[in-house]
Amino acid sequence: MKSRKEKIKVFDMTCVSCELRVEKAVKRLNGVRNALASFNDESVIVEYNPDLCSLENIKDAIRVSGYSTESSSRYKIAGMFVIAAAVILIGSSSSGIDINSRLNGATYFVLFLVGILTSIHCVGMCGGMALSQSVNKGGKSKFDSIKPAALYNAGRVTSYTVLGGIVGGLGSVFSLSISIKAGLQIFAGIFMIIMGSNMSGYSLFKRFNIRLPWSACSMKKKPRTPFLVGILNGLMPCGPLQAMQLYALGTGSILKSSLSMLMFSLGTVPLMLGFGAVSGILSRGYTKTLLKFSGILVIVLGIVMGSRGLALAGVNIPTVSTLAAGLYGNKTSAESSAGKSTLKDGVQIIKMTADDSGYIPNGLYVQKNVPVKWIIDGKALNSCNGQIIVPSLNIQRNLQAGENIIEFTPKGGDINFSCGMGMIRGVIKVVDDISTVDTSKPDSSIPAPSSGMPGCSMHGAQGEDSTTKAPSIYSTDLSKVETARLVRKAEKYIYAIEHAPLVNSFA
Repeated sequence: MKSRKEKIKVFDMTCVSCELRVEKAVKRLNGVRNALASFNDESVIVEYNPDLCSLENIKDAIRVSGYSTESSSRYKIAGMFVIAAAVILIGSSSSGIDINSRLNGATYFVLFLVGILTSIHCVGMCGGMALSQSVNKGGKSKFDSIKPAALYNAGRVTSYTVLGGIVGGLGSVFSLSISIKAGLQIFAGIFMIIMGSNMSGYSLFKRFNIRLPWSACSMKKKPRTPFLVGILNGLMPCGPLQAMQLYALGTGSILKSSLSMLMFSLGTVPLMLGFGAVSGILSRGYTKTLLKFSGILVIVLGIVMGSRGLALAGVNIPTVSTLAAGLYGNKTSAESSAGKSTLKDGVQIIKMTADDSGYIPNGLYVQKNVPVKWIIDGKALNSCNGQIIVPSLNIQRNLQAGENIIEFTPKGGDINFSCGMGMIRGVIKVVDDISTVDTSKPDSSIPAPSSGMPGCSMHGAQGEDSTTKAPSIYSTDLSKVETARLVRKAEKYIYAIEHAPLVNSFA
């Protein structure tokens, strides 16, 4: 009996579970004796009888199963441009890679979007298991028809949310130190970059992919309880799911991690529910394109997470907004707010405000070996700025509305600080002679200031009443201004708005 062995390149495998899928697709062919796929090597070794099966038949089976036998390099190049563009846009619109102004509000939406795109991966890897839970068991009503699928997806959402809360609560339960929190976020960021790279088809990190000894996709399709099978889905060796679980772990909060996983899981529900209806579309190549884009989003989130971890570790890296502002010549955005100490009774006094715009000023100068009294005015505290972390001084302080005082004696070297999530950053510059400091000159080593924090300021303010009215541009008492003057001013504003270019639509 004739036997031939061929090594065929297989592209677009996103995790080790893809190996099993490729092997099954090839082994179904008549004449194929054995197939061994390798995610790391992007290949499958096939032993077959050439009289019963041709090489082209094998390649067709691989392509039908959702993979490619030819490299799609143009997608990889396009993906690099998308990643670069996303990072620059994030930096130019929200004070750098740390997404200072929008992360608290937008992250959940981004996670929901990642869930929607990642559900393509869910369908591809365990679509058979999902369908087995969605088959109508003979019910007569419309509810009976959708009940199995609803229970299955309810189990998945429950599992993802509960597991997210468990891993996120580890930080709060064990009171992790600053360095451990930073390390977790950096590790989570690296893992997400690796996972996103694998999902997008880049081969650089394939050898670092986590391999588990079992696959949820190999479960027999004879479950009796769709909800229970949905619960077990939270334990599946799914790369995107593992990446999101590490993202939740990095939050260090039961509530935030649960919400993160809840939004991610809810994003996977629509496609899983409508799997049968969209299966025809998925077979036309949309799966691979959307999965690559999903991987790019995961890479961007990984960069964000890693950047926040570095901030918690006290590493002051240049934010993208500073670089972008310098590139485009926007000095206003590139320059940071700075202040310096004043001496009173042998103690240096530095003052900073925590409000909806972040920390102002976020750059402070003090003199070496002179005691410092750092006064932080908590004007409008929220979940973004409500905790301040100073790694080099081993300080974690929950700010209160009003005056907060931190005292220390600088010994030398810059003292970086950030909010509890590493999103808002600042630095205390230690100099030998404070009299030589000119704060009017820009200092590129100071992180770019926040450009406003709408995502953070919408909820949880503890300081000033958010409804307090600011003084009018005319006077503190608008009733004393002449009506004609108000009308003229209003007409000018209306004209300006109607004729203004839409360059700041997303500001």
